[in-house]
Amino acid sequence: MTKLALAINTDRCVGCHTCAVACKMSNNVPDGMLWNRVLTEGADVIDGAVGTYPHLSRGYLPLACQHCENPACMKVCPTHATYKDDQGRVEIDYDKCIGCRMCMAACPYNVRVFNWIEPERAAGHSYGEAAVPERGRGVMEKCTLCSERTDRGDLPMCVSCCPARARVFGDLDDPESEISMLLRTRKVRHLLEEKGTHPQVFYYE
Repeated sequence: MTKLALAINTDRCVGCHTCAVACKMSNNVPDGMLWNRVLTEGADVIDGAVGTYPHLSRGYLPLACQHCENPACMKVCPTHATYKDDQGRVEIDYDKCIGCRMCMAACPYNVRVFNWIEPERAAGHSYGEAAVPERGRGVMEKCTLCSERTDRGDLPMCVSCCPARARVFGDLDDPESEISMLLRTRKVRHLLEEKGTHPQVFYYE
């Protein structure tokens, strides 16, 4: 068995948005959309700050699909387009997606995006991993944990490109994996634990 997961060290995150850009480029994400975002905790703008000058603080919260063990999005999908694969990832079958956006409404993390129009790209053409499926107008999309890369044993692009090494990826079912050992030795948290979705994305400091 395999259960792929991600752990993010919020102390190490410097808010550079490299993960967001690397994800966008690798996964051919259209203009105006991001699968991976970096929020500024407590602020209502990107790279904002909390407090009153000169006593200011800033913390970053990288956010993408949480690949929940009990995904709310999957429960409401009428066509079973959203599913858990055999490696624990929450994925979307774009051919089955009818664009009803029920999954978008059900997800408590607000991490899905919808193709309202035919996707456009500033480059004028597709880019990134050749194996990443094209997504057209009228379908949902989101982080896939770079399934095309991780299926062949590579790291997700956000992990590979993080300059602060704030991300750890691996198999929770392997007790010797880096992420399993991290979870045994560090205090970790989930986002919105009260929702009962049991994310496979962990945060620690």
